[in-house]
Amino acid sequence: MSARTRPPFRADHVGSLLRPPELHEAREKAKKGEIDAAALRAVEDKCIREAVALQESVGLQGITDGEFRRDFWHIDFLHGFDGVDIRHDIDVLQDTKFKGTHPKPPTMIVSARIRRTKPSMLDHFKFLKSVTGRTAKFTMPSPAMLHGRADRASITNTYPDLDEFWADLTQAYREEIRDLYAAGCRYLQIDDTTIAMMGDPKVQEHFRKLGDDPKKDVAMYADAVNAAIRDVPEDMTVCTHTCRGNFKSTFLASGGYDFVADTTFSKLEVDGYFLEYDTERAGGFEPLRFMPKGKVVVLGLVTSKFPQLEKRDDLRRRVDEASKYVPFENLCLSPQCGFSSTHHGNIMSIEEEKAKLRLCVETATQVWGGV
Repeated sequence: MSARTRPPFRADHVGSLLRPPELHEAREKAKKGEIDAAALRAVEDKCIREAVALQESVGLQGITDGEFRRDFWHIDFLHGFDGVDIRHDIDVLQDTKFKGTHPKPPTMIVSARIRRTKPSMLDHFKFLKSVTGRTAKFTMPSPAMLHGRADRASITNTYPDLDEFWADLTQAYREEIRDLYAAGCRYLQIDDTTIAMMGDPKVQEHFRKLGDDPKKDVAMYADAVNAAIRDVPEDMTVCTHTCRGNFKSTFLASGGYDFVADTTFSKLEVDGYFLEYDTERAGGFEPLRFMPKGKVVVLGLVTSKFPQLEKRDDLRRRVDEASKYVPFENLCLSPQCGFSSTHHGNIMSIEEEKAKLRLCVETATQVWGGV
């Protein structure tokens, strides 16, 4: 066995990284009007260069910008499209984990027909590409995140015909992906928490209260991702990542992949899956039997929530267990999620984050002979 020459790599990571204090301070000053956008961008550029150096120093081949220019991994990207606004005075999820945070987490509102009249985050990728000689990976939320996490009434008011909502939204995605490809992006990750969260009966009940059929939503969301990536050229690798929540080392859902596996794993037209598997909350590997031949599965066995390091022997054992359902050569290793899905970050230091990433690289080298 050997290293992989194209993504996803034997040792990979989901994308977001802990923001350094310097970046936190600059973003707070910018929000208060104490520094302008140019000054903030200069700090972001510096911190991204340092984050790239950190990733390269531990041996990673897939490099991200840590999502350092975002506050929330999904909202900031979707807010880049015309027609998607944010409000802080309503709370769609009503989750107690967000209580006491200030300001309150923003809620997405679909206020008008969705259009992409300007790039959402194209400049983010261009800068990343300019500061690394390795494979630059761009991460974006699945189009499902707007339907699943936005104020639903605003969607139905703007789009009485849901098919038109998906047509406009996925067209905006295709335009953004087209420009990313033209800028040199060959590694794209679509983040979709609904895949994992739908395994939780409480989440299913939440969607039923919205008038949905959770099973039909799973298929609809897969269709939306496929529509968004339908024009992707052969030399662009597209993966999807899913988890059960990651806000400040907490989680939003529990349950295995059984509820979605027969639809999502077989229907999504992606090259690989980053799957959360760091705790028993994710269930067993058995649902991987639905994974089509040739798909790559990146096992999220290393937790990004807490600093304690996993044992290499335990990681190797779990890779062996997963290989009963997916060929050993089609498996890779990563943390189960990013380290800072929102600007707040998880409960660990940057040095502890670095140790986690190094553990992935060293374990992959031991297990597969390279990254």
